[in-house]
Amino acid sequence: MPSDTVSQGLERLLLTYARTDLTIARGEGCRVWDADGREYLDFGGGIAVVSLGHCHPGPLAAAQAQLERLWHVSNLYRTEPAEELASLLSARFGGAQAFFCNSGAEAIEAALKYARKATGKPGVVALEGSFHGRTLGALSATGQPGKRTAFEPLVPGVRFVPPNDVQALQHAADEEVGLILLEPVLGEGGVVPLDAEFVAAAAALPQLLCVDEVQTGVGRTGSFFAFEELGVRPDLVTLAKGLANGLPIGALLVADDSTGAFAPGDHGSTFGGNPVSCAVACAVVEAIDAELLDNVQLRVARLAGALAPLPGVISVRGCGLLIGIEVEGAAVAVVDAARESGLLVLTAGANVVRLTPPLTVTAEDVEDALQVLERILC
Repeated sequence: MPSDTVSQGLERLLLTYARTDLTIARGEGCRVWDADGREYLDFGGGIAVVSLGHCHPGPLAAAQAQLERLWHVSNLYRTEPAEELASLLSARFGGAQAFFCNSGAEAIEAALKYARKATGKPGVVALEGSFHGRTLGALSATGQPGKRTAFEPLVPGVRFVPPNDVQALQHAADEEVGLILLEPVLGEGGVVPLDAEFVAAAAALPQLLCVDEVQTGVGRTGSFFAFEELGVRPDLVTLAKGLANGLPIGALLVADDSTGAFAPGDHGSTFGGNPVSCAVACAVVEAIDAELLDNVQLRVARLAGALAPLPGVISVRGCGLLIGIEVEGAAVAVVDAARESGLLVLTAGANVVRLTPPLTVTAEDVEDALQVLERILC
């Protein structure tokens, strides 16, 4: 049971989250245990963060080794983990420079500033239903009025177009726009994949194209970057969530042929490029190999194939292990019922249940989850 200090501490946290009354105390692989010792199958993965599973030995060993050497020195000096991570990500991308920060929202802020500096144009085209973060700039580019209204006026110059509407995109991207910002799969917006034709049309426009891979990147969709499956090579990419398996990190990647806009002093982050987070991220990147990506494809095929025919399911969509189950009733009711049965899942809108298990999820884990979901959704 939580101590009195822990219980009283809940009242001392600023009310920014509608927390479930469940205290997670320990995790291993795809399983977590609460403070009373009850076991749960985790198909939320910290909202697509714990990509290799809880306490995976590779990132764990990297963190322990780095903690014994160096925690922080600031970006006034070079550190080996940051430079190694930048090199690994550049190789995966096909030639890029990296800026490291602490979250996806910070990575988006860096992208917004970079595009404005590079192009001299303040305008941004983003998508209706998109989610890019809750800091002021990232929120300004988030296409969900419910998250924006209380904080207006926001940063001006952002136009929103419907996902997969090529004509609307081309009309909005006028001479005042310097950046087009897209999620390959709208995660918080209902797990809505973008069509390859739409993304290709965005890449063909003269503006810089930023692909927000905070949720889709680092193997989540079955390839290291989701944009690889869409046949484009963006100018900018943002990463975060799964990059360090739960340690705070974010990254902006700038393609080699789009570098040169930032100069020293234009942007920064005190904790960005932290040696421990970067060492762990290196271990994660190196673990995303062909065998692991094959596992993603195998598990999603089983999940989608079993869930789609269920009577309570309208559709199953997504990409890789970012799965949206559109249900007839309220998604939160499914989430609550699943939790009571020992399965943790997420919502992505009023009637979409979201599954983002670790990429290491096993066939046995999938069958256990399906047993719960089939019972609830039927």
